[in-house]
Amino acid sequence: MKRIGVLTSGGDAPGMNAAIRAVVRTGCEAGMEVYGIKRGYQGLISGDMARMDVRSVSDIIHRGGTMLYSARCPEFKEEEGVRRGVQSCADHGIEGIVVIGGDGSFRGARDLSLSGVPCVGVPGTIDNDIACCDYTIGYDTSMNTIMQMVDRVRDTTESHDRCSVVEVMGRRAGYLALNAGIAVGATAILVPELNYDIERDVIERMRRTQKTGKRHFIIMVAEGVGGVEELARKIEQALGVESRAVILGHVQRGGTPTCRDRVVASQMGSRAVKLLCEGIGNRVVVMQKEEIVDLDIFEALNMKKPFERELYDMAYEISI
Repeated sequence: MKRIGVLTSGGDAPGMNAAIRAVVRTGCEAGMEVYGIKRGYQGLISGDMARMDVRSVSDIIHRGGTMLYSARCPEFKEEEGVRRGVQSCADHGIEGIVVIGGDGSFRGARDLSLSGVPCVGVPGTIDNDIACCDYTIGYDTSMNTIMQMVDRVRDTTESHDRCSVVEVMGRRAGYLALNAGIAVGATAILVPELNYDIERDVIERMRRTQKTGKRHFIIMVAEGVGGVEELARKIEQALGVESRAVILGHVQRGGTPTCRDRVVASQMGSRAVKLLCEGIGNRVVVMQKEEIVDLDIFEALNMKKPFERELYDMAYEISI
């Protein structure tokens, strides 16, 4: 291939810029022209792209977000949108694309590949919910951000003998809530993968913990569970413990990426370009057992990610 594109799609994640940097520089070293496609598939359809060189990506490895911006593109879910994307590639001489994003982004990459534009996906999402991948770009940074924010909340929670019900991101997956909950010593962790009973899993657990002398509590709730305001009210009514709902929101997406996210993103971005150099598309670059490998995109999208039940059970054993 002589000319490739790179885009970021879906929710932004810390480390995306490191992946973009690796794609551009690996491509340039291989003698390719690399085009940055702005605002995901929307930018592909509209032709919003520009050539990048090694200096285009200077001093971005430490920055959160994505320098190429991101946007949702419902139009690309339709056949006509994909057709327009393929035509845009033809108009600009784009022979392959590296797509950095989540499952939805990979489905777009699959559709482009089926239409004759080879694509390689790179998993970038803070939720770590891509089934084929042990680790996604942005996950480590987001967990550390949550941990730091909740540590600060704990200071005031402890000072006033309160309960803080903290909502973190994870609409369909509880990996952030589970791991961050363990890291901050949450008394209870609620995730969308498991049904819960408020009396058994939260209130009774807090009663048991009160008997050991504890007077302040952190309850970690994944976004997909919802209802943190109501949960805080029920806790206060049942136990008489002043309770506050804390929604961390989009602060979890931002910030300087950790070393792990920078290194993994660089590895994945470089591997994606090398696949395109060999004329190989329709793949997803993933981390499995601490190694960077690539899988068929159809196989990857059909995988199911098991919930870490043993880790969840361990969290309850040690959080009393």
